Amino acid sequence: MERPLIIAGAPGSPYTRKVISAARYCHVPYRFLSELSATNKLPQPRIKLWPTCYFPDTEELVPETDSTPLLRKLETFAPNRKLVPTDPRLAFIDALIEDYADEWMTKTIFHYRWTHSADIAKSTRILPLWFEFPLADEALKAAGEAFAQRQIGRLGLVGCNPITAPTLEESYERLVVCLARCLTDTPFMFGTRPSPADFGLYGQLSQAAMFDPSTRAIVDELAPRVTAWTIAMEDLTGVDGGDWMAFDDLPASVHDLLREIGDTYAVFLLANEAAIDAGEEMVRTMISGRAWEQPAFRYQKKCLAVLREMYAGLGAADRASVDGLLRGTGCTKLFDDGAAA
Repeated sequence: MERPLIIAGAPGSPYTRKVISAARYCHVPYRFLSELSATNKLPQPRIKLWPTCYFPDTEELVPETDSTPLLRKLETFAPNRKLVPTDPRLAFIDALIEDYADEWMTKTIFHYRWTHSADIAKSTRILPLWFEFPLADEALKAAGEAFAQRQIGRLGLVGCNPITAPTLEESYERLVVCLARCLTDTPFMFGTRPSPADFGLYGQLSQAAMFDPSTRAIVDELAPRVTAWTIAMEDLTGVDGGDWMAFDDLPASVHDLLREIGDTYAVFLLANEAAIDAGEEMVRTMISGRAWEQPAFRYQKKCLAVLREMYAGLGAADRASVDGLLRGTGCTKLFDDGAAA
C-alpha cells in the first residue's frame, strides 16, 4: 500500500476498537487519529461517527463509516487473511451475531457506563483525556461533568431506562456465560480463524471486559475465559493459518447464543419495525418476560432489512440448513420467507 489506511476514532468507542483489531489481523497498515475533530483537514462524513476510515484506494480521501461494511472492505486489502466465512450459511450466522453485538450489546454497555456510579466516575475522569491531552485538573473535571451530562441525557434514546435496565443486565450476564461456552473448545466463534462476529463481540467487550468497572467485575466472576479472550483479541497480527469449522459441525453453544439473540434482540427488531411502520415514535413490547420501552430507531430497521436480504439470497438448500440451526432459537421469526417456526 502506497499510503496507510486512516482510522479516526476514540479508544472508548467499541466500533473503533473493532475496526482497529480487524485491521491488525488483516495486516493492513494504518494510521490512527484518536479524535475525529482533529481530522478537520480531511473530508468529513455527513454524520460524524466513530470510526471514520479513509481507505487508500482512491486519489482523494473519502470518509467512510459504519463498522460492518468497513470490515468487508478491509478484507479486500488482505486476500490471504479473509474475514467473512466462505460458506454462505456460516457467513449469514456470523452476520446475525455481529449485528447483535453492534446493536444490542451496545445498549448494555451504555446502560452500565452511564447509570452505575462507579462507571460514571471512571468515565468522567478518563474519557475526556482521549479527546484532549493534557488537561489541568479543573479543566478535566469540567470536561468530565459536561461529557457525562451529555451521555446521560442520551440514555433514553439508546433504550436505557429504569424499565429496560433489569432486562439489559440479565441479558449481559447470560451473554458472557454463553460466550465462554462458545470459546471453550475453539479460540474464535467458528473455529481457528476470526470472523466479523468475533470482532463485533470484541468491540463491545473492549469496554465491558476491559474498562467499565461494573461489567468488568461481572465477566471476571462469571466468565474469566471471556476476559482473557477479549485481551487477546486486541492484537491478532501473529495469528496465522486456521479455518472456520464446517457449518454442520457447529457446537450446541452456538445454538445457545442464537437463542439468547432470539429472546432479546430479535424481539426488539420486530417491535421496532412494527412501531416505525405504524408511524409510532415509541417501541413497546415484552422482552424476557419484562416490559420494554424506548424510542423507535430507523437504523435498526435497516439492520433487519440487510439480514433479511442475506437470508433471501441463500440458496434453497443453504436456507434449509440455516433454518435447522435457527429452529428453537426465536430468530426464525425475523425471516418470513421459508423460515421454520
